[in-house]
Amino acid sequence: MTVWDGLVGQDAAVEVLRAAASDPQRMTHAWLLTGPPGSGRSNAARAFAAALLCPYGGCGECHECTTALAGTHADVEVVATEAAVLRRQDVEPLVQLAQRSPSGGRWRVIVIEDADRLNETSGNALLKAIEEPPPRTVWVLCAPSPQDVLVTIRSRSRSVVLRVPPVDAVARLLVERDGVDPALAEVVAHASQSHIGLARRLARDPEARRRRRETLDLARRIRGVPDAVIAAGQLVEVAQTEARAATEERDANEKAALYRALGAEEGKPLPPALRSQLKQLEDEQKRRATRAQRDVLDRAMTDLLSLYRDVLVVQLGAQVDLVNVELREAVERLAEDSTPEQNLRRMDAIGVARERLAANVAPLLAVEAMAVALRPQG
Repeated sequence: MTVWDGLVGQDAAVEVLRAAASDPQRMTHAWLLTGPPGSGRSNAARAFAAALLCPYGGCGECHECTTALAGTHADVEVVATEAAVLRRQDVEPLVQLAQRSPSGGRWRVIVIEDADRLNETSGNALLKAIEEPPPRTVWVLCAPSPQDVLVTIRSRSRSVVLRVPPVDAVARLLVERDGVDPALAEVVAHASQSHIGLARRLARDPEARRRRRETLDLARRIRGVPDAVIAAGQLVEVAQTEARAATEERDANEKAALYRALGAEEGKPLPPALRSQLKQLEDEQKRRATRAQRDVLDRAMTDLLSLYRDVLVVQLGAQVDLVNVELREAVERLAEDSTPEQNLRRMDAIGVARERLAANVAPLLAVEAMAVALRPQG
C-alpha cells in the first residue's frame, strides 16, 4: 500500500508527482493540479504532500503519511472553501504561514483545493508568495482546468493534468476498498460518470440513490406546464432540505465556538462591540447554505443531462455505454417518444439553467424555466 493507491487511472500524473517527491532536482515550489470533477485532484494533492514528508517517498503507512492524508500533519495545511470566492483575508494567513519553517518535516505543504475561486485581489496576495517562496515551502493548487486559474499564478506553477478515470477502475476500487457489491459498484460508477466521491456516496447511501432516481423521473412526470411548475418546486425544496441537513450541525457548532471564544453565553444578546463578529459568521453561513443548495441543484441537472444523453445514444445508435445502465428500459421508452432534436433542446435548456444558477438567478425561477422546457412538444 502506498499513498498513490487511491488515485485511480492517473498513472501519468502519479509518475510526475512521485518522481518530484523523490528527486529534489525535479521539485518546484508551486504546483497546479487540474482535472474534471471526480478526477481526484484533492486526493492527489494530499498524496503528494504525504510523499514529500515521508522518508520513504509515500509508503502510506508511516506517521507522516497517515497524518498528511488525514489532514492532521502539522506541516500540511489544506484549504477548502464552500464560499463562491476565496478572499484576500482567506489567503493572507497562508502567505504568513508559508514564511515559517516546517515544524518537523522536510517541507511545509500548503494545499488550496479551490484555486479557481481566487479573485484578482486574493490572487495577487498569493502571487508574491509563489514568486518568492521560502526554500522549504511547497504550494499545491487545485482547479478544474488551467484556464480557471489567474494567468499570473498558473504561469508560475508546474502543471499536472488528471483525467477522468475509467468506469471499471472506479467500480473495482469500490469493491476492493469499500466492500461494495460488484453489481451496485458498476451501476454507481456509471451513474457518477467516474466521479469517485459521488460514486462512493451513491454506493453507501440508499437515500442518495432514491433522490437521484426521483430527479430522473422528472423526464417522465412532466407532461405539461402545471407538472413542470410542481416538479420545479419539489426539486428546489429537496435541494433546500439537503443544504440545511449538510450545514445545520456545522453552523450550530461554529456559533457555539464563537460564543465560547468571546466569553459570552449562547442564547443571550452579545454586547454591541462583539455583534459584528457574530454578524460576519452568520453572513458566511448564509453564503455557504446558498452554495450548498445550488450545488445540489447543479448535481440534479447534471443527472438529467446524463439521462437525455443516454436517450440520444439510443436514438443515434451510438456504440457507447449508457450512464444510467439500470434505467435502460425507461431510456428506450423516452427515445421512442421523442426526437433527437427535442432532446438536444432539452439539454440546451438544462445547460442554460446551470448558467443561470451560476449567475445567482433565483433557483426557483431557473428551475421552473428548465422544467417547462422539458415537457413534450407538439
